[in-house]
Amino acid sequence: MRFLTPLGLYVLAGLCEIGGGYLLWKWLKADRPLWTGVLGAVLLVAYGWVATWQTTSFGKTYAVYGGVFVVMSIAWGWYFDGFRPDRFDIIGGLVCGAGIAIILFWPRA
Repeated sequence: MRFLTPLGLYVLAGLCEIGGGYLLWKWLKADRPLWTGVLGAVLLVAYGWVATWQTTSFGKTYAVYGGVFVVMSIAWGWYFDGFRPDRFDIIGGLVCGAGIAIILFWPRA
């Protein structure tokens, strides 16, 4: 159960960063209203704040989050943009997931 809190925080951070970036992207590239860009900027700031809630060091937090970002970005693109991941996207996501598990949960001596 001790792994649920850090994973939940990584998912929350991912939703803030990917969602914020997506809204800014839509505002700038798809001519969405200004409020879309403002909300995206607020979410990006929230991402930076949420990341500080992790109990690990800065470097470890961002190393693990890099893998979470890759996996969540593939899923986000699939759900929201109609991007269909191919087998190499899936394999890459699984490799990132293994890296997340090793860095965050592998027993240390």
